Amino acid sequence: MRFLTITLIVHAPDPVTGRQKSTQDRLREVVDNALLAEELGFDGFGVGERHERPFISSAPTVVLSHLAALTSRIRLFTAVTTLSLLDPVRAFEDYATLDHLADGRLELIIGKGNGAAQRELFSVTPEDQWDRNAESYEVFRQLWRNNTITYDTKFRPPLLDAEVWPQPYQRPIRIWHGSATSRASVDLAARYGDPLFSANVTTPIEPYAELIRYYRERWAHYGHAPATIAVGAGSAGYYAARNSQDAIEAYHPVFEGQLAFQQRLGLQPAFPTLEDFVERSSALIGSPAQVIDKVHRYHEQFGHTVLHLHADAGGLTDAQHRESLELFQSDIAPTLRREIPDPPWGWGGPGQ
Repeated sequence: MRFLTITLIVHAPDPVTGRQKSTQDRLREVVDNALLAEELGFDGFGVGERHERPFISSAPTVVLSHLAALTSRIRLFTAVTTLSLLDPVRAFEDYATLDHLADGRLELIIGKGNGAAQRELFSVTPEDQWDRNAESYEVFRQLWRNNTITYDTKFRPPLLDAEVWPQPYQRPIRIWHGSATSRASVDLAARYGDPLFSANVTTPIEPYAELIRYYRERWAHYGHAPATIAVGAGSAGYYAARNSQDAIEAYHPVFEGQLAFQQRLGLQPAFPTLEDFVERSSALIGSPAQVIDKVHRYHEQFGHTVLHLHADAGGLTDAQHRESLELFQSDIAPTLRREIPDPPWGWGGPGQ
């Protein structure tokens, strides 16, 4: 099994202290967390893309390019690239350039994106976002294989023998499809034989497990070999300590702060108590043995071989955050790596 840490670059008050960092300090924190992930031996670091409050992740290519210059081993992910909002030609130019700067360490997780504000910002409607996502992906995918393209696009000016530069480093790049609730995203991934990354953060396991089962059905329908399938999954939170009581005690103020934040936004929490959150969500909170057991329980339903943790402290102190990630790498990851297989391609570029 392989492990990523991911940030959506939420820019909001600390759920425990109520203090909010400046934009520059928040972005510096992202950089520090990426360097920490590489130092501790995580396999990947991901940066989200959102175009509305409370996020400041509107330029993932800029952030990832900076990280490419500061790191040497860790793979760099988008989480997710919102292709339904983007011109696929411009997105290709950005990511092909970034792929060179990252020495081929780039992987993409694409998705339609969520949020009414960012749809309005880019004049995308709920009715056309799926078609936009599919069209943009088809253009993006073709360009990654051949930088000369003819395509009768609907949502941007048609392309006739158009040349797009630079040619990318990886030919092709690995592209995951991020999915939370959509069968359309799942079918698109299965159609092209691409891996799936389940969000797996806001509800209990059942809806996500159902979508992954559907993905496997569509994978077979399109004639792909079962042994080549790959699934990744998120987690709603992570904090581990040597014993479960210490983990629960330390995480309690974080949960209460997050609950209050959801309530201020007018959101109905899916898990109203910490006990419910620990039991029924995908959060990994407890002793190393409890975390390992829960990952296995999810693996029984998902068959996933990649797992992401939150890169941000999110209300924990910096010391708590680092100690918990160190404990993950020393006492949790070795067991999971041994007991759950890697993705079928190993860990590197698409040909590795």
